[in-house]
Amino acid sequence: MAEERPWLKNYPKGIPANIDPDAYPSVCAMLDDTFQKFKKLKAFSCMGKEMTYAEVDKHSRNFAAYLHSRGLEPGDKIALMMPNLLQYPIALFGCLRAGLIVVNTNPLYTPREMRHQFTDAGVKAIVICENFAKNLQEILPDTQIKTILVTSIGEMLGFPKKLLVNFAVRTLKRMVPKYDLPNVVTFTEALKQGKKFSVKEFKQAPDDTIIIQYTGGTTGVSKGAMLTNRNLVANMSQIKAWGSVAFCEGEEIALSPLPLYHIFALTVNCLALFNLGSLNVLVVNARDIPSVLKEFKRYKITLMTGVNTLFNAMLNHKDFSGCDFSQFKFALGGGMAVQRVVAEKWQSVTGSPLVEGYGMTESSPVASVNPLDGSGKLGSIGLPVPSTDMRVVDENGN
Repeated sequence: MAEERPWLKNYPKGIPANIDPDAYPSVCAMLDDTFQKFKKLKAFSCMGKEMTYAEVDKHSRNFAAYLHSRGLEPGDKIALMMPNLLQYPIALFGCLRAGLIVVNTNPLYTPREMRHQFTDAGVKAIVICENFAKNLQEILPDTQIKTILVTSIGEMLGFPKKLLVNFAVRTLKRMVPKYDLPNVVTFTEALKQGKKFSVKEFKQAPDDTIIIQYTGGTTGVSKGAMLTNRNLVANMSQIKAWGSVAFCEGEEIALSPLPLYHIFALTVNCLALFNLGSLNVLVVNARDIPSVLKEFKRYKITLMTGVNTLFNAMLNHKDFSGCDFSQFKFALGGGMAVQRVVAEKWQSVTGSPLVEGYGMTESSPVASVNPLDGSGKLGSIGLPVPSTDMRVVDENGN
């Protein structure tokens, strides 16, 4: 195949032409290996509250056990509907460890959009942030959902920050409309109850669907892309291979302002960088630029993922140029085209490249990306990642 991939001659030195898509038989196998390897390191941070790999391991196991105790079985669909909170990776990994199929859901969806997604996928359970529970109430009778877990923005932040954040969200900003849902269990109560149970054994295969990721809503009704263990393990391995010339295992501090429920941040941050022992710094609301910049003061950020509009907003904020970029290596832009003027200004201000890539939900998602050493071409989607075949065709397929 190598002779059919002429771009390989332009690969930066040290990047392999191919990866092993079966490096792990499943994402759960990857999780077990990663938790054991980096158990003492910090895995996630949110609003200054940190959680180690060992803590995420423990919490996600307890969550998986709780889900089984509620009668959910491998292959059942569960929706995750929340912004970037510590609860998200715990819930995601717990669901996968229970053998459930995760249906990521945009918290900003309207009740109509929620109804379509939940009925189309056949969702039986949901973990939802309380801010959006009122919308669930409106469409619950139209769905198969029987198990409802509700969480709050501050639930995992510890005392006293939990109380302060929830007071601000619920009372001062009034961001939680009143809702009435049956048999609701809070996220922390589920973790507590899960300690009493164990995860039931089940068989996993590389071709098992583990995530249904909805896409294409801008061109009509969104459609669920069925992603398997092998899809995600392969793309995670491709990302790691491409970044091998830049990533330092166990040392990266990755700013994660993009929502983890989106395929870009899900695979790059929550899987690939996680598997490298990185600390993922979660930002709850990327539109709140001061909250994004605040993390540069809290940590010596080494890399970040984002989209053009976010990078542009950061560059135009008065405090951005004063951030500490001493350890910053690069920013990875996807989701939309990165404008040349934004990339050039980013390089000028930070001293590091803004690297553009391309992908689709169906490709899990990264398909091509520019070199991370700054040698890429502005306005280009870069080179196909290892083990990827790509061709350009016209509207007639030529």
